[in-house]
Amino acid sequence: MNIAQTLRHAIALGVDRLDAQLLLLHTLGRAEHDRAWLLAHDTDEVAPEAQHSVQKSVLRRLAGEPVAYITGRKEFYGLALAVDARVLVPRPDTETLVDWVLEQLAPAATSTGPVDALGASHGPTRTQRVIDLGTGSGAIALALKHARPDVDVHAVDTSTDALAVARANAQRLQLDVHFSQGSWLSGLSPATDPFDVIASNPPYIAALDEHLAALIHEPLQALASGTDGLDDIREIIAQAPSRLSPHGWLLLEHGYDQAEQVRSLLSAAGFAKVQSRNDLVGIERCSGGQWC
Repeated sequence: MNIAQTLRHAIALGVDRLDAQLLLLHTLGRAEHDRAWLLAHDTDEVAPEAQHSVQKSVLRRLAGEPVAYITGRKEFYGLALAVDARVLVPRPDTETLVDWVLEQLAPAATSTGPVDALGASHGPTRTQRVIDLGTGSGAIALALKHARPDVDVHAVDTSTDALAVARANAQRLQLDVHFSQGSWLSGLSPATDPFDVIASNPPYIAALDEHLAALIHEPLQALASGTDGLDDIREIIAQAPSRLSPHGWLLLEHGYDQAEQVRSLLSAAGFAKVQSRNDLVGIERCSGGQWC
């Protein structure tokens, strides 16, 4: 079979066209963004061993396994991340959280030294500090470090398997992120300096939510969080004040229908300027507040 026939066969079995293209590109050793190449070479023959490999990948996809686990990679915020079943697949929605963190960081040249009568600052600059809680593949932390090399980026996860994936991504991308194991902020040393921004995409699905049935290939501990899905968010909100610098921000990703609840939790904990941000389709995807 040629490329066009191979794609038609996969689609006829029930695989989405885009997924079929990504699986075939992976099998042929092409980049994910080379879909135009498939169209230009649709009459090229696909070797029998490649056809067999595509068929196996299609069957895995039909069983519900994410394409990213099959190909072993996922692009996030312009970075090619290695992913597998030890971590969640990074979602485009989470880029909203990265954007918000970057907005809260002062420009790289900003100084914390004294300011003179003309408004010029003097004295040494203070390195800004950010921490990503529940880092998984390292997506958020690595995206932040890539965008702002001058920022001191930390990342925490309770899973040793997830940290192994994140550290491997950081090493391959040559991004200097400080990783540590622990449950949210509780595993950090009391002597750790405060953070200017605490960011997290924690588990936020209710334990009995019907949507979990479609996510059986991804780690449950990174998805579900108590009867209403907010247990981990409550814990992070409780821990954050003692770890934030004056006027630091706590920014959280949450479910499509949880923004009002998360804002209420932040306000009740004493956070100011509590607000939410929409994702690309207009859903309130992240909420946060400033600690004063």
